[in-house]
Amino acid sequence: MAPITTSREEFDEIPTVVGIFSAFGLVFTVSLFAWICCQRKSSKSNKTPPYKFVHVLKGVDIYPENLNSKKKFGADDKNEVKNKPTVPKNSLHLDLEKRDLNGNFPKTNLKPGSPSDLENATPKLFLEGEKEAVSPDSLKSSTSLSSEEKQEKLGTLFFSLEYNFEKKAFVVNIKEARGLPAMDEQSMTSDPYIKMTILPEKKHKVKTRVLRKTLDPAFDETFTFYGIPYTQIQELALHFTILSFDRFSRDDVIGEVLIPLSGIELSEGKMLMNREIIKRNVRKSSGRGELLISLCYQSTTNTLTVVVLKARHLPKSDVSGLSDPYVKVNLYHAKKRISKKKTHVKKCTPNAVFNELFVFDIPCEGLEDISVEFLVLDSERGSRNEVIGQLVLGAAAEGTGGEHWKEICDYPRRQIAKWHVLCDG
Repeated sequence: MAPITTSREEFDEIPTVVGIFSAFGLVFTVSLFAWICCQRKSSKSNKTPPYKFVHVLKGVDIYPENLNSKKKFGADDKNEVKNKPTVPKNSLHLDLEKRDLNGNFPKTNLKPGSPSDLENATPKLFLEGEKEAVSPDSLKSSTSLSSEEKQEKLGTLFFSLEYNFEKKAFVVNIKEARGLPAMDEQSMTSDPYIKMTILPEKKHKVKTRVLRKTLDPAFDETFTFYGIPYTQIQELALHFTILSFDRFSRDDVIGEVLIPLSGIELSEGKMLMNREIIKRNVRKSSGRGELLISLCYQSTTNTLTVVVLKARHLPKSDVSGLSDPYVKVNLYHAKKRISKKKTHVKKCTPNAVFNELFVFDIPCEGLEDISVEFLVLDSERGSRNEVIGQLVLGAAAEGTGGEHWKEICDYPRRQIAKWHVLCDG
């Protein structure tokens, strides 16, 4: 047999062929990867957004553009545009720049008698929108003001409601408040902001930013809540709490507005509404509820055992529904707090069962200079918790608090339980 011979040229052609096939393979792999990425991106854009709500600040949508690409500025619908004077498109940016830090336009920019006068045009717009959109039933369901409340003017809240059927979202736009009272006696002004809760479940709680030194704040903030079916809207209610920020103490409550959504029809589009702000807690029950406490003083170990057992008949913290109570226990020695404990939060109940035990070490012999403070609070996510009621037990305490304290001093090593009526915190 003749030997098989291969020329040097054939050996040189092999790397060339391998290189060509490798290049084609690389191009195919990159193309396939790019196609898969495009498919994933398109599928994600069609899904319902995973957020509970979207916050629009000062009319500028901060959510991804694929959700609201039609309107980049403002949440006003066509009806508002018809009622407002036409403004050139190129003047939008200039008008926004002319606003001050609180979002208000300077009065010098408004010509007297001009159709763009916000003081004359905007109230008419809200009143006309409300007459057309609000049914008589919804007006009857709103809270009526007593003669005393009418005398104390707390201002007016302007807002709009809308339901987006395409995205299955409930949209609330907090526009502005007017005529708020001054909570700061020195500067005769306020630093207002608004908290809003959707009732009755209180799952959705949001709040606006704080506007400094103004009695007519223009918020123009939009909150979009996803996952709320349109059939459920009639069963809900909106609770607005208007507050004034205080850097050094608890924020001052200016008032509140309660809007039952029963009878309000949102199928025809956006509804512009305004409501008078009323004094908070005007419908609050006079009683603060009761607290069942068990105490035991161990003289040998110089410890005090405190058991928070139950609470009953707790009032509503506000018109937003049942409170989410928990108890904070503070131990004082010579009017100085030396220890603190707290129970777990019990959701949506006026009659909470805690059954939680705490042991405090007493720094001195005897209980003459010792006192225990119980604060029942309403847990509010994202804001300061409100005190529902207070109870103080000690040698100087009056009523059942003093009697209970005397018993545990007279009978050490005995667990003694008593109900106590809570007072205002």
